[in-house]
Amino acid sequence: MSRRMIGVAAAAVVLSGGAADAQSLGWSYARQSQSANISEQGGGPGGRLEACSEEIGKCIGQEPGGRTCLEAKKESLSASCKAALAAPPAGRSGAEIRIPSCVHSVACASTLGGTKVTLDRVEWKQTMGYTFTYPYPLPLNMTNGGGGVSGVAMDSKGNLWAFQRNAPGQPQLFEFGPDHKLIRTVGEDVIGHQSKAHGIAVDRDDNVWICDASGSTVMKISPEGKLLMTLGTRGHRGDWKEEKGQRLLWQPMDIAFAPNGDIYIGEGHADESPNDIGSDDPANNIGLARVIHLDKNGKFINQWFGENWGPGKFASVHGLGVDPTNGNVWIGDRDQYRIVIYTGTGKFVKTLSMRNLVCAINFDSHGVPWIASGNDGQMLKLDRDGNVLGAIGNGRGTGPGQFMETDFMALDKQGNVYSGDTTVARITEMVAPKR
Repeated sequence: MSRRMIGVAAAAVVLSGGAADAQSLGWSYARQSQSANISEQGGGPGGRLEACSEEIGKCIGQEPGGRTCLEAKKESLSASCKAALAAPPAGRSGAEIRIPSCVHSVACASTLGGTKVTLDRVEWKQTMGYTFTYPYPLPLNMTNGGGGVSGVAMDSKGNLWAFQRNAPGQPQLFEFGPDHKLIRTVGEDVIGHQSKAHGIAVDRDDNVWICDASGSTVMKISPEGKLLMTLGTRGHRGDWKEEKGQRLLWQPMDIAFAPNGDIYIGEGHADESPNDIGSDDPANNIGLARVIHLDKNGKFINQWFGENWGPGKFASVHGLGVDPTNGNVWIGDRDQYRIVIYTGTGKFVKTLSMRNLVCAINFDSHGVPWIASGNDGQMLKLDRDGNVLGAIGNGRGTGPGQFMETDFMALDKQGNVYSGDTTVARITEMVAPKR
């Protein structure tokens, strides 16, 4: 058995080598302990301890881990970290702050009482020659209490939009130019406070769309930073039931666009969107993850539902992408380690079983699919059968080229890849090698 460290901050050890698929890269297992998930145990901006990023890196791999490690070092913590540590994890249940569940996957490890003790993560060999840079000057970054960057998106001019999980009263949406300089900040006077910044996407007219998972809204913002449309009702979760005139959202995760401008909204970290037609009960949380299909003006066309496990089914819609070659809708069923593909009208096509969390899906300028693997800490280039053709990223951690949790990504015409980190207040630019 070969062993090597996957970086100091990752606290992971390769356990065994895996044979590559017929058309895929080689991969290996990296075992992560619960202590490596320390940054998810607590409050602070966005509900996590982003303000303690530097201290977290020093704690990972120590026992006891988690908040206990930070508490023991309280006197030496930064002021922002102390404040985040003292803040209660308001509105977050124990299920939300554990390592994401792992089911129906070859990579699942042991559990104890429903809580992950260890998790075997698949790490792919990097052969693409990308380099890692951090050129974007977030106003609230790792050193001054900024929250994690849930997602980034690229417009047709090469401007990068970033969606950040900051505390109330702080801006959360930023536009950067191709020179990496800040162009625009969209404040709370336009979009209000986003309770849980999640997916972000740019449509063919360079309008920016953002999803507030906990606030139950999707907003459309013009290239100039003006609010054009709000789908859903802020703070009022529920089902979209067109025949009853009820147009509510619950847990909108991501948004994607068809070549003709149609809109697809993915809902549900899991089957928790409420079937509450005719009910205003805020405690109702039993329902089905789904995809809602609207035309370019927001008019309802149809929707289809996950119904959990089995052929043609899914348990969550954490990531969403539309194949530019045929209009098929790709769903990232994150914790079930799979991609579920439908036609644009909601007819099931096929399921691709993956070895990694599927947190986000995107297609590059050549129509090639990519996924972001969240806590697994890599960006993966795929073929349409789910084989991994290339990988970028040094696994989970806070070191160079690492990600605590990478979600929504952007790709430019030069082949460069961009990602935020929902736990760490920084944007990573992965620069393609010169050809």
